[in-house]
Amino acid sequence: MSATVPEGQLIPEIGVIETVESDNVLRWDGSNLYVEQDVFHNGQLVHRRYKRRVTKNVAQAIAQMLAQH
Repeated sequence: MSATVPEGQLIPEIGVIETVESDNVLRWDGSNLYVEQDVFHNGQLVHRRYKRRVTKNVAQAIAQMLAQH
């Protein structure tokens, strides 16, 4: 189980504090809507440009907003 700490997410099972950085740009690869994130464990980069998929509810809300314009 993870816990929120001011610096990020504490993951006690592996003994790290996980932080992420993102440009918060939505991207579409033809089948998935996602944002790219750099993931750090204790300040060390472990995943570069990790694709985190947007939830179905968020994708539906965005589609609804786009349909109105």
